[in-house]
Amino acid sequence: MTEIEVRAARPAELEAVAGLRWRWVAEQDGLPGDGREAFVREFAAWMRENAATHHCLVVVRAGRVLGMAFLAVTPRVPTPTAFSRACGDVQSVYVVPEARDSGLGGQLIDGVLRLAEELELERVTVHSSSRAVPAYRRRGFSVAPQLLQVPVRR
Repeated sequence: MTEIEVRAARPAELEAVAGLRWRWVAEQDGLPGDGREAFVREFAAWMRENAATHHCLVVVRAGRVLGMAFLAVTPRVPTPTAFSRACGDVQSVYVVPEARDSGLGGQLIDGVLRLAEELELERVTVHSSSRAVPAYRRRGFSVAPQLLQVPVRR
């Protein structure tokens, strides 16, 4: 079996990651047949522009990017005892359908959590699909009653 690698996305892989994002949205919502090339180009540019706050990890097998995950890092307000503080949010974890149910999503989550530890983040949150909740729970995520949200668009 070919070795699986979870690592930071390389510059040459940004378009592949953008293609995964297009594919994911198409699976969920359907998309028009045109516009993919422009989206991939613009998304890859967005990734380059936001690399300092949105760390992209990929899972690769035999040179093919099979999945992605982002760790969005947000600075927190300093306290007298901790001036430099930050937290993270797991975003856009996706594995291509033909590679699902083989543990790749879990490996991406593990990679994100290792990165969060390296960055010394205080905590990591995720807004998960119901299908992925068990994978997050197995890695220590739990419901936090104090974490509330409100939709801004009405």
